[in-house]
Amino acid sequence: MVLPEHSVISQGGLATSYALMPEAEALELARRHYGLTGRIDRLATEKDDTFRIQNEHGQRFILKVANPSEDAVEISCQLGVLQHLAARDPSLPVPRVVADNSGNEQFAYHDGAGQHRQVRLLSYLEGTPLSEFVVTPAERERIGETLGRLRLALADFAHPADGRVLAWDVKHVLQLNSLLDAIEDREQRAVLAHALERFAELSPRLNDCRTQVVHNDFSKSNIVVDRANADFITGIIDFGDAVRTLIAIDVSTALLNQLPAQPADDLFADARDLLRGYLRVADLSENELRLIPHLVMARAVTRALLSIWRATLLPEKSAYLLRNTAQGWAQLAWFMHRSVEQVSDTLLEFANS
Repeated sequence: MVLPEHSVISQGGLATSYALMPEAEALELARRHYGLTGRIDRLATEKDDTFRIQNEHGQRFILKVANPSEDAVEISCQLGVLQHLAARDPSLPVPRVVADNSGNEQFAYHDGAGQHRQVRLLSYLEGTPLSEFVVTPAERERIGETLGRLRLALADFAHPADGRVLAWDVKHVLQLNSLLDAIEDREQRAVLAHALERFAELSPRLNDCRTQVVHNDFSKSNIVVDRANADFITGIIDFGDAVRTLIAIDVSTALLNQLPAQPADDLFADARDLLRGYLRVADLSENELRLIPHLVMARAVTRALLSIWRATLLPEKSAYLLRNTAQGWAQLAWFMHRSVEQVSDTLLEFANS
């Protein structure tokens, strides 16, 4: 597939194949620029090289070497988000930015494969990914409260790159229509096409929704928890998809990640707990509540299209890219078997919260 230069799927490194940085090179990079030595481990990621480094004192850090297609200004935006959160709500468990030996928070680096990369170092947040837990209703409410706090803390954040075009920003889902050709299964392709048609009819209503910079990927793999810790949530990680978009989109992404793999009649039974916690901290309008279930559907469509397409481009990362795709087909069927009005009414019980 030949991508137009300014296509939404050509942005942010999603379509870029690149040479992975060897662990030995990454450790030498950390030693030279941060004075770090010790054990290094590669972490699975979507589009960059990410390493966990533990020094001789047991301290751990995250070294991130950006995809060659990621611009320096976009990395600067991500670091700006973290610094802003640290100032606005210091108790939020987000990574802290670690400057290099020259005081730089990020720097350019030409790697051993001749690729131009951006490098930054972050503090490591201890805990276990939420994806490894079966959470209780009360814990889901805590997750929602934390997302609400994130939103409020970022309400006044601005950066020159915060309005970048991001394929994982659901407001652009209709621009992913060309990726339908990558879906080999005829029935799955028809489901996705139907969902896109439905969303196209609803899309004018997005203009009435509020926007700000949000995390945009509040998934179970990006939330770190520890039940022995009184705060439960010990880490919110991966701000690589942070962008200025609809507040409702941020909430819908979080809700999608609470849906069961095999839906019952009430697909949102667990997600309601998260929403209940969120609304204790931050508000949503009735229009936003009516749109959020459709945005959940659109996120499931986005996940299927981008993951399957990228797995064909990057077969070496296919297991990671497709890890959440299979469950989406049953979830999409739930939406398609209900009218637009039925879906819109799904969360209206919260309208007066």
